Amino acid sequence: MTIDWGTELDLLTGLLVVVGLVGVVVQVLPGALLVAGAVVLWGVLQGTGLGWGVAIAAVVLTAVAQVVKYLLAGRHLQRGGVPNRTLVLGAVAGVVGFFVVPVVGLFLFFVGGVYAAERVRLRDHATAWRSTVRALQATGLTILVELAGAMLVVGAWVLGLIFR
Repeated sequence: MTIDWGTELDLLTGLLVVVGLVGVVVQVLPGALLVAGAVVLWGVLQGTGLGWGVAIAAVVLTAVAQVVKYLLAGRHLQRGGVPNRTLVLGAVAGVVGFFVVPVVGLFLFFVGGVYAAERVRLRDHATAWRSTVRALQATGLTILVELAGAMLVVGAWVLGLIFR
């Protein structure tokens, strides 16, 4: 049974996709999951083989992007000698910063937390700063991979819109 949900569903999906893409870049929302969730819901509500195909593609593409982003970031950090403990401390500081200084606190406190953890561990400013830069590069890699995966999901959705 196929139900025609009409333009409203397309517009709502588009809105959620845009919010999700912003979330991928800004790293405040779980952007890739929001994009995938919106497209999966759209596909399921289409009730057609094409809709289900788009939903499955969204899940697979998002899952692959999530795995790849962690593998690439982990390898990048490992090559730079930055331990996972440092990233956890940076992440905790970032979460605190998100509430202490709205909008920019997440980024500022993450950088500060990573630097402080590395400064204590390495006891050298230059080396701690290099580790901090390495952590920021890894974060940038994860954003790029997640954005690429989300854009592929958007592409699958647009193809679904065109060919339905």
